[in-house]
Amino acid sequence: MNKENMKTKPVLFSGIQPSGLLHLGAYIGAIKNWIKLQNEYECFFSIVDLHSITVRQDPKAFRERCYDFLALYIACGIDPAENVIFCQSHVPAHAELTWILNCYTGMGELSRMTQFKDKAKKQEGATVSVGLFDYPVLQAADILLYRTNLVPVGADQKQHIELARDIALRFNRLYGEIFTVPDHFIPKAEAGARIMSLQDPESKMSKSDPNEHGTISLLDSPEVIRKKLKRAVTDSEAEVRFHATKPGVSNLLTIYAAVTGKDISALEAEYQGSGYGKFKDDLAEAVVTFVAPIQERYFELRHDKAALNAILQKGAEQARARAEQMLQKVYEAVGFVVLK
Repeated sequence: MNKENMKTKPVLFSGIQPSGLLHLGAYIGAIKNWIKLQNEYECFFSIVDLHSITVRQDPKAFRERCYDFLALYIACGIDPAENVIFCQSHVPAHAELTWILNCYTGMGELSRMTQFKDKAKKQEGATVSVGLFDYPVLQAADILLYRTNLVPVGADQKQHIELARDIALRFNRLYGEIFTVPDHFIPKAEAGARIMSLQDPESKMSKSDPNEHGTISLLDSPEVIRKKLKRAVTDSEAEVRFHATKPGVSNLLTIYAAVTGKDISALEAEYQGSGYGKFKDDLAEAVVTFVAPIQERYFELRHDKAALNAILQKGAEQARARAEQMLQKVYEAVGFVVLK
């Protein structure tokens, strides 16, 4: 990474949990924007593995998925030579700052988090962990450690960024200008800010979707992609039109526009009167074409674990250097004895 750029560029932080297969919705809603912004910002892209263990993981599969995500980040277009790519667990300051920020966060603030309430409801009958409740404070620590200016997020994460801002402002009022107060960046809906499930277009496409036909993995085979899109929920009108009353078709149009660069209005005109069969077939081929170079590059990278470990080692060292500077400032601010 160019040291001069590190001094002058604003900072961007973002990450994705390696708790399932990286899917097309994550690419369109997050990674696509990372690629666009990576030359304008000093970027810290994390594989946020600490967040993932709020749900039980199979250790062996979980470890391999972290490598999968690293290879996919790079295959999608994130340059490890110009950006810091690292595993969250490789930087102890994330957990250390979380404890301190816990002491400046109210129980009521966390209880109001919509995502906590939704996820806790889905775990009905099971023990809801303190980690799930405290998830937004760890997310705040992730962001505040790096003097982050911008956090690209989906609309469902906006509440968490607002909490991070509130914590930063509260801490700064007590101790001076310690933290940079971050802004969020939510891409426009037509650019794919929120890609929905193929089987439940009222719900976001998710790694944890119990219906495997609702999500298109970036590593799905052409046959699987075609099958999933053929089964995608539409409606009985057989009209390719983007409208709030047609969530399934609107979702497919959003995906089509995102993977081809075509305007949704142009796609509506192209498929006027054609019904859903040809539309779905053409969309499937567009998605297959789109993911093909990503998959090719992924498999080149994934077989070289030594090279992937070297990238993670370098990223961990770069992230630790920045994070530990901030952690020391925080320690000094709250009155801890800091050893030089």
